[in-house]
Amino acid sequence: MEKRRVVVTGLGTVNPTGNSVSESWENVKNGVCGIAPISAFDTTDFSVKMAGEVKNFELEKRLNKREARRMARFTQLALYAAEEALLDSGLLQTSDDVPTYEAKINEEDAEKTGVIISSGIGGLNIIEQEHSKGLEKGFEKVSPFFIPMSISNMAAARVAISHGLKGMCTCPVTACAGGSNAIGDAFHRVRDGYEDVMVCGGSEASITPLAIGGFTSMKALSPATDPNRASIPFDAERSGFVMGEGSGVLVIEELEHAKKRGAKIYAEVVGYGSNCDAYHITAPAPNGEGGAKCMQLAIKDADIAPEAIDYINAHGTSTHLNDQGETAAIKTVFGDHATKLAVSSTKSMTGHLLGGAGGVEAVFSVEAINDGFIPATINYKVADPECDLDIVPNEGRKADLNYVLSNSLGFGGHNACLIFKKYSEV
Repeated sequence: MEKRRVVVTGLGTVNPTGNSVSESWENVKNGVCGIAPISAFDTTDFSVKMAGEVKNFELEKRLNKREARRMARFTQLALYAAEEALLDSGLLQTSDDVPTYEAKINEEDAEKTGVIISSGIGGLNIIEQEHSKGLEKGFEKVSPFFIPMSISNMAAARVAISHGLKGMCTCPVTACAGGSNAIGDAFHRVRDGYEDVMVCGGSEASITPLAIGGFTSMKALSPATDPNRASIPFDAERSGFVMGEGSGVLVIEELEHAKKRGAKIYAEVVGYGSNCDAYHITAPAPNGEGGAKCMQLAIKDADIAPEAIDYINAHGTSTHLNDQGETAAIKTVFGDHATKLAVSSTKSMTGHLLGGAGGVEAVFSVEAINDGFIPATINYKVADPECDLDIVPNEGRKADLNYVLSNSLGFGGHNACLIFKKYSEV
């Protein structure tokens, strides 16, 4: 089967650094930290106080308020980001008479446009809320919307329903690798001719008492009380990840389809790798062996030499095991070239968005190529000899980027790696 070229024609995001691509990317370029004390619930009795929350989220700008009340927060965030991406792509057009949330793409494109949006946990806030209501009033008194609000696939379904997208619609649930799996799976769907357009990415909203409590009990979250020393990837003083929330969505498209309609092209998707450590439910394989093999799969899929990669948007969670293992994996894959690579973690600004991380970091990776700028790993102070790569400490830099690799490595040993390329005609 002929492999078709696939390009990025639309971007959308809402995350702790901003509620649009332009706002978020400007803050990321300027090294603005989106981490702050948790406001979603009272943390008096919690040892973890910090998170990367979405701030000043005005859902009525793009969503029907009545319908939004029947959506979990992760779905609201996904639909909000997806609509930005679809509007940006030009596939979705709106007017004063037709609000964004009712706008459909044309019927010819709808049959060949699919949706793959991941969530690692789904509507956990609704599960907690309705469980409390059930204990108080009886479980047959919970909301009739409880199930369709809480299930993880509903973000993808809502995007498809809102805009009439009738191609494949699904939701990978692969923990922290999910957003990248969604984009990679969508890339192969378009490349192999199943769809012409895919709306893809990830969304998560798990800053809830149960999630924070659960991750705290397994010693995964940072107990730091200073937001500038909480999410500190590759720093020797790192003490765990910081929970984040948000969504990142791409519109990807077959090249000739995009050119025919005069779409703006941000970058090309050229490589995708996905595998499993098959090692442990939470810990990565020793020395990042699974992650290394996954990067190699993506490089092979892109049909390039490892030395072609200019920048890696690292998984970089700020946990000891991840950052050490990912550093070792990069050295395994790139050898001497590892010292020439820029390797930064934007989780230093957003925290860790779990199933939404790969989507948001894909937006940042594409913007890095499009804007010629490598974002920093901010708030870095103490060097760790186990993490001795060029992590772009504290200040981003201008750079001509041809190939960017984005890593996502999840609980359960799930790994997903994406490669984006600066677009050229040939």
